[in-house]
Amino acid sequence: MALRLYNTMGRTIQDFVPITPGFVGFYGCGPTVYNYAHIGNLRAYVFLDTLDRSLSFLGYDKKHVMNITDIGHLTGDADEGDDKMLKTAQERHQSVLEVAQFYTDAFFADMDALNIIRPDVVCKATDHISEMIELIKRIEANGHTYMAGGNLYYDVTTYEHYGDLAQLNLDELKAGAGKRAVVVVDENKRNPHDFVLWFTKSKFENQALTWDSPWGRGYPGWHIECSAMSMKYLGEHFDIHTGGIDHVPIHHTNEIAQSEGATGKKWVNYWLHNEFLILEGGKMSKSSGHFITLQTPLPPEKGFSLKDKGFEPLDYRFFLLGGHYRKQLVFSLDALESAKNGRASLSQKIAKLASKGGIQLSKGKTYKKGQADSRDGLSENAIKYLDAFKAALENDLMTPVALSTVSKLLKDQNLAPTEALELIDRMDSVLGLKLIENAAKVQEEAKKAEEAALTRYDHSGDPEAPQIDALVAERIAAKKAKDFARADAIRDELTAKGIVVTDTPNGPVWERA
Repeated sequence: MALRLYNTMGRTIQDFVPITPGFVGFYGCGPTVYNYAHIGNLRAYVFLDTLDRSLSFLGYDKKHVMNITDIGHLTGDADEGDDKMLKTAQERHQSVLEVAQFYTDAFFADMDALNIIRPDVVCKATDHISEMIELIKRIEANGHTYMAGGNLYYDVTTYEHYGDLAQLNLDELKAGAGKRAVVVVDENKRNPHDFVLWFTKSKFENQALTWDSPWGRGYPGWHIECSAMSMKYLGEHFDIHTGGIDHVPIHHTNEIAQSEGATGKKWVNYWLHNEFLILEGGKMSKSSGHFITLQTPLPPEKGFSLKDKGFEPLDYRFFLLGGHYRKQLVFSLDALESAKNGRASLSQKIAKLASKGGIQLSKGKTYKKGQADSRDGLSENAIKYLDAFKAALENDLMTPVALSTVSKLLKDQNLAPTEALELIDRMDSVLGLKLIENAAKVQEEAKKAEEAALTRYDHSGDPEAPQIDALVAERIAAKKAKDFARADAIRDELTAKGIVVTDTPNGPVWERA
């Protein structure tokens, strides 16, 4: 079986065929850094990381690019609402760039806590204004733009495939009745779905960041950022573009129009989108003023962090992997508690397996391309589990099935501990749960508890120890001989001396009460 992915463009599962054999270029929409990421936002980046890790597991070379939006994103995707960056800067009495850096650092702290691999390229919008201007020039030269009210707009009626991704009807759009799209009243627009490529006139006075351009001093529209930066690092035609499902009707639809309007050719082959994380009360939103962070403390009136509720970031990662990325996932603290217990149980089982095989765990291995998927040196039984795990990934990144494969192999008594642990380590190169490392901690804690018990039952300084040891041994012998009367008598004698005997897996031990 080869890798198959659900392509939002066409709404079908398709065989994945990279443009360059063995290499995948993919771009993931990054954060707008005006506030802390909430756990709904973070679902997208765990999905991106799963894609990144799966491609490596399956033997592909890859280049993963992600943007940081530090200018130009309004509250609404369709050029309406407040400037998110400017609004936060005013509230915090800081510059826009100071705000951007603060929340960028916070975002990557969350990424690290979730064990998300850093993208190969992380690019800031403010560092790529010249690329945006050059791309807009190409769009303009191809007849897709018009100037109105001081802003440069993209005319969606000039691009015949506008709305294909979101399955919008262009005739309906011309009439202003877009399916699933936001219609915004802007007197400068010829069509409600036209969008701004470059602002020179905006409702915000004293805009914080502006640049000179052929259309006047101003700043870029949000959509042009991703097109310009992805093309710079991946070329004008690349394999995969990802993002949240909310990007489909406007942001990604507009990205396609402007990108293909500039180049005149297909831009992206596969569009992958993760679904929403749903709270029991509805979709999470920062604009509501109440949300949940991963680890950043919040005032009670603003929300709370999972850390404050006693959860570790990898509990949340485990929770997300238990659902498929294309399915809405309902979040509750009870559900996360179940995930926490499930992850802890997994660590304990792995630690027990290692101890059974006399293996001292440490950290997991780092695998190079193709190593984790290699069959070399594996038994037929082990290969069966490896193939099942691989098949789950190739079936549109089916992480719930991949996780269940780990659980199944742990129950298989016919797998040698060394081989089972090797499989778990390889599979965790995709799951990213630090399974071996966490099991090593469980193993170490058990060892410390055992050492503490040995110290507790060390009677080398007790002058009566030889006699007590002899009585305990005699009681063991009496019980084996089914001389329960003698065994009970010895127990009573020990009790009279203030001796407490405890049965353990390693035999009876005693201590003074």
